[in-house]
Order: sequence, then C-alpha cells, then structure tokens
Amino acid sequence: MLYDAYQAQSDLLAPVRAWAGLTSSLFRETCAGPTSNYIFKSISAAAEIVNRAQLIHDRPDYGIDTVTCEGRVVPVREEAALTTPFGTLLRFAKETNVEQPRVLIVAPMAGHFATLLRNTAKTMLSEHDVYITDWHNARDVPLSAGRFGLDEYIDHVIRFFEHIGPGAHVVAVCQPCAALLATVAVMAQSDHPCQPRSMTLMAGPVDTRINPTAVNELATGHPIEWFEKNLITPVPRRYAGAHRRVYPGFVQVSAFLSMNLPRHVRAHLDLFEHIRKGEDAKAEANRKFYDEYFSVADLPAEFYLETVRRVFQEFHLPRGLFTHRDRRVEPAAIRKTALLTVEGERDDICSVGQTLAAHDLCVSIKPFRKKHYVQAGVGHYGVFSGTRWQTQIYPIVRNMILANN
Repeated sequence: MLYDAYQAQSDLLAPVRAWAGLTSSLFRETCAGPTSNYIFKSISAAAEIVNRAQLIHDRPDYGIDTVTCEGRVVPVREEAALTTPFGTLLRFAKETNVEQPRVLIVAPMAGHFATLLRNTAKTMLSEHDVYITDWHNARDVPLSAGRFGLDEYIDHVIRFFEHIGPGAHVVAVCQPCAALLATVAVMAQSDHPCQPRSMTLMAGPVDTRINPTAVNELATGHPIEWFEKNLITPVPRRYAGAHRRVYPGFVQVSAFLSMNLPRHVRAHLDLFEHIRKGEDAKAEANRKFYDEYFSVADLPAEFYLETVRRVFQEFHLPRGLFTHRDRRVEPAAIRKTALLTVEGERDDICSVGQTLAAHDLCVSIKPFRKKHYVQAGVGHYGVFSGTRWQTQIYPIVRNMILANN
C-alpha cells in the first residue's frame, strides 16, 4: 500500500534525521565559540538540511498572539466555536469591546493545514472579527465518523455560517472557491437567514476550462479511475483514522514540489548558505516557510475524488450541473450577497480568468455590487500572503466588506 510504503520509509530515516539534528546542534554550539570556522559551520548547515528533510502531520501553531486594534495592541486567543470530526470553526478572539464585521475565512482542504492562511487571517484581524475553517487531518478522523464529500463539505460551511449568525462576510482562498460559491447559492435558493453579506473569492478554480494550467491538465489527462487507483490509499492501523481511504498530503506536496523543483532546491541551497554565513534572519524566514510547506494533511477520498471529477474534469458549476443533496445548485439565485473576485497575474496554479468566471454565473447580483481585481506581479501565494496582499489586495477586500456591512 502507498501509505504503508511511505510510513516505512519515514520510520527507517528517523534515526538518520535524529543523528543529523544532534550533529547540527553540536556544531552550531561550536560555531558560537572562539573556535568557529568554515568547516564547522558547513557541517552544522548540512546536518540541519538533512534533519529538516521530513514531513510533519500535525497542525502548526497559528502564532497569532497579539494584534493592533484601534491603535493599541490587544491579546488574541484561539476559540473553538464549533467542532465536528472533520473540522473546527476557529475564532481568533480579541480582548476588545469594539464591534467589527464578522468574517469567515474558508481555507483550502488541499494537502496543507489552514495555518497556510495565517498571514491572511492576521492581516484581517485588526479590523475584523475573524473565523477560519480549521480542517482536520483525515488520517486522524475515525472511520465511524462517516464519509466526507462535497455534500458534507457544503453542509459544514452552512453550519459554520449558522453558528456565526446573520450578517457575516466570507473570504475563500484557492481550492474552496467553487464549493463556497455553491454553498452560498444553496443558501440563497432557500433564502437562508445567514447568507453572507459579501463573498470574496481569491485565486480559486471556478471554471478551469479557462487558461488551463499544469494542474488543470493533470486533472483532465487521466480518467477519475486513474486517480482512485493510484492516489487513494487506506490510513495505516497506527492512526485514529485507520482504514479510512484518503488522498495523502505527502502525495500532494510531492506533486507541488515536482512542479517547481529547481526553485525548492535553490531555496535549500540558500538556507545552507544563510546558516553557514550566520545570516540568521534570512535563515529563519526560510525555515518558517518550509515548516509550513512541509506540514501536510490528508484529504478524505470522497472529497478529493469528487472535487477532481466535478470541478476539474467535468466543470459542473459553470455548466449548470452542480448538485447538492441531489438538488441542482443555481448561482443565479444569489441576490443578497456582494461579490469580489481576486486573481494574481502570474498565478500558475489558478490562472487569470478562472475565478473571474464567477461573475458570469452570479447574474442576479447587481453590477455595482460586483468587483474584480487582478494583482500585477504576483503568483498564487502572493494573492493571500506577503506585502502585496497586505498593502494592495487587502484594502480592496476590506472596502468590499465595509460597503456591504
């Protein structure tokens, strides 16, 4: 089995990584003293690279302890507002009496934890009451919890909206954009009182027929049976989710690495040089990025296969074929929710035009309540993280929320 082979390899290399970690610490301490030299620094750097060559299957910390709100620094604590076997509605609660717009950030369920959006959340937190969909690692979800496909995903997001209450706003990043659009449409069709006031879709695959990327071509290049046969595997018996069929996070991360292998090799060579030269700030920035990048979460097989087939292969949403609980989903029913779509000019995962397609589907939203923005000079991650997100994209998202709050 695929997962068993991966686990055996990980177990086999564990002593090597432990030895490398010890060696790195030993020579780092030596480098700090008067006997510091080029050889010792190089050994320490190389050993650290070996020690870090592993994937982590536990969610990292968000690390958001404080935020500046109304001109003062206030403490932040994480509150589990609602928990199911598959996910937690997590609130970043602030110690302030200031009433701010409530915003749900819908994080991808695509091989990483929701902590990938910590910069997104932290940027919004100063001026918003922020919640996030903190999806759980499927290998830790007992088989008795049942299936989790697109229907269950939409049900979860609706439950989260209901818990937050009427008048909230929502921001979806990357993979969940199609599912969120379907969710809001389902709520609109039943005139649900908790329909969001605004919906921001960022770099997400609403219509992947437009400007197909390498990711899209992979999805359409094989039948769905190929994905089920080659990429789906049961969870090993040692974990709480034993025997649950999953798409492993380590497969997803391996695929992303292979798409930009020279860049990742270069980044680790840079880390070696930063450590050897004592460039601590640069080394730490590199470490933080890859600590997050190598933290992986498994996806329930049903959710992964349905997403591949219905979103990336058969284009159900733009073709009017998307259903929820056997009922056709109609984006044209959305009238009470404003729409903002954001794309990155250099996005090689979700290309320009794929998110914009939401505007053609949401024909009942009045034109003055719809806006589209393309950020020049950024790739996929730059849409929701980094300087341009903070200084150029976020103000547009904030203004959309304020205009509809």
